[in-house]
Amino acid sequence: MTSKSANGYAINNNNNNNNNTQSSPPTSPKNRQSSRRRLRRRGSFRRRHLLLVVPLLYFSGLISCVRPLFSLLQPPAGAVYRSHDIFQKLWTDIQADNSSSIQLSSVWIYKRKLKEQRHCSTGNTASTKGSPGTNLYLIVDANGGLNQQRSSICNAVVIAALLNATLLIPRLEFHNVWRDSSGFADIYDEDHFISTIKDYITVVKELPADLMEKYDSDISNIRNLRVQAWAPPSYYLEEVYPVLLKRRVVHISPFANRLSMHLPSHLQFLRCFSNYEALRFSLAISTLAKKLVKRMIERSSNSGGNYISIHLRFEEDMVAFSCCIYDGGVVEKSEMDVVREKGWGKKFKQKYRVIAPGLNRINGKCPMTPVEVGMMLRGMGFAKDSPIYLASGKIYQADRYLAPLRKMFPLLQTKETLATKDELAPFEGYSSRLAAVDYLVCLFSEVFVTTQGGNFPHFLIGHRRYLFNGHAKTIKPDKIKLVSLLQNTSISWIEFKGQMGSMLAESDRKGIMVPRVKKSTRKGSIYSNPLPECRCLWESKRATNRSNSYLMVAR
Repeated sequence: MTSKSANGYAINNNNNNNNNTQSSPPTSPKNRQSSRRRLRRRGSFRRRHLLLVVPLLYFSGLISCVRPLFSLLQPPAGAVYRSHDIFQKLWTDIQADNSSSIQLSSVWIYKRKLKEQRHCSTGNTASTKGSPGTNLYLIVDANGGLNQQRSSICNAVVIAALLNATLLIPRLEFHNVWRDSSGFADIYDEDHFISTIKDYITVVKELPADLMEKYDSDISNIRNLRVQAWAPPSYYLEEVYPVLLKRRVVHISPFANRLSMHLPSHLQFLRCFSNYEALRFSLAISTLAKKLVKRMIERSSNSGGNYISIHLRFEEDMVAFSCCIYDGGVVEKSEMDVVREKGWGKKFKQKYRVIAPGLNRINGKCPMTPVEVGMMLRGMGFAKDSPIYLASGKIYQADRYLAPLRKMFPLLQTKETLATKDELAPFEGYSSRLAAVDYLVCLFSEVFVTTQGGNFPHFLIGHRRYLFNGHAKTIKPDKIKLVSLLQNTSISWIEFKGQMGSMLAESDRKGIMVPRVKKSTRKGSIYSNPLPECRCLWESKRATNRSNSYLMVAR
């Protein structure tokens, strides 16, 4: 039933409807506009929300994808030099470390037992190509530094014997880096060399007059004969000997590494004999060296006269050549660029050359700094009162870099601190003569530490093996492991010491090992591993005290 309202609209009055439903009243225009505004505001808010969220999601995804790339760009462990920072962090612990220290008299545990005995021929080494070669002459130019020249001299003796030629006293080539104008007699006892080797070859100081006249009295007019590196004896007999017969004189330059390391025993003996008997340093060098050894022994009375020697290659030219980066920033880079330009011209700016300082460091090719050497030795257990002899040229930024090492080892000495100015004056400007003095002082140390490799430690390690019946008595750092440890800013002193103790034990173990190398390389040479191949020579001199006699015969 319906009725009309006062407004005339029909109203449903049906009270019998169980659901009691009623129609919604129509929305007014004003209410409809308000609803639309609310909907627009709600949509606008959603859009703004999306505009904020979507970029966040995008960048979040981008970062998660790029993060692995960033990790690849981060320098690998050991690539960045942080050793000074680690030292500053650990210095308090280093200084307070009063734990038991290594006694220098009992550093080495392993003993060499030679199981292999080789026949060593000391008989006639000359070629059987006729009468003694008084009319055939060999000239060699020994290039490189002190010990590379030394290997050339020993090899020249072998070649002269092989070709049955007379050897002209080897000429020492002037090098643009070392810039040492020393001649043979300035470094070695010339008369001793000639007289000692005379049973095997003839050595003369000058070529005969008729031969010099043929070349206008100028050896440089004699054409150089280029010889392949690591040439075997057969090469000299087949390629060089015919030229020698034709010309009477052969001039080989350069001569470094021009003879195979592996030779028949009678030729190998000549290498041993030349290196350990015929070659001894000049009177001036051996006299100063004896004084410095005596002074080191006196300053080492608390350790029974034993001392540590370190061969530190942190000179300006070495740092420049390595292309490694330390912590000197822009100033260091500028200085090293100048040194490289001066010493090697455009060599380091050539297009094909890739310079990767970080890679050099993690591969153990960067020269160790004094602070790294000091931390290593303190970590191995050497006490701060251990006497140390530092063999080196002029250290790059010495005041800054040597300070931490002196803090760790106050008894540090160098040839400059042991010798007087007057004693050193004749050697100033002659790097090879100064290196020879360092060589002899290092030779008689109880512990020798090599930091960079090269011919100096190569020969010295072998010489010490020869003196000490096969044991090198040398610390050779595992530099790849060391640089990784010295970049870890969270490492503790206890942890570092544990690693260094293992490194010392490994050096001791490897000190008695003889590498078996098939190729002709320095690693397998008798200059670094003289026993067992030089054993017959060692046994012939066994009756004398080798450790004391070497300096005595070097007078």
